Amino acid sequence: MPEFLYNDKLYYNPVEFAMDRIGGTWKMPILWRLRSRVMRYGELKKDLGRITHKMLSTQLKQLEAEGFIHREAYPVIPPKVEYSLTDRGRRAIEIIEGLRTYGLELMAEFGVGEEGRR
Repeated sequence: MPEFLYNDKLYYNPVEFAMDRIGGTWKMPILWRLRSRVMRYGELKKDLGRITHKMLSTQLKQLEAEGFIHREAYPVIPPKVEYSLTDRGRRAIEIIEGLRTYGLELMAEFGVGEEGRR
């Protein structure tokens, strides 16, 4: 496949493009947690553990802007915001499941323990 430009960034293949959308330390774990239920910001923060507020906020904004998650803000005090997967986000879960399975297989092959794994 020939290289292509998207948002002023040069890509060399579709895998690179996809990984730029959902890759990194936090995007897949966020999507994975939203796979089976709607979650509020605080629930995500607590469940993800070591993520900072700034990083979670940034990642959620990016995932929303790219159409992977839906953000629903309710006009109440205190503010209530819920996050859920869109159709695009649900399609990404299939890919994440495959990567997760492969990762678990590699962990076993390399003798990596499962302690602390979520």
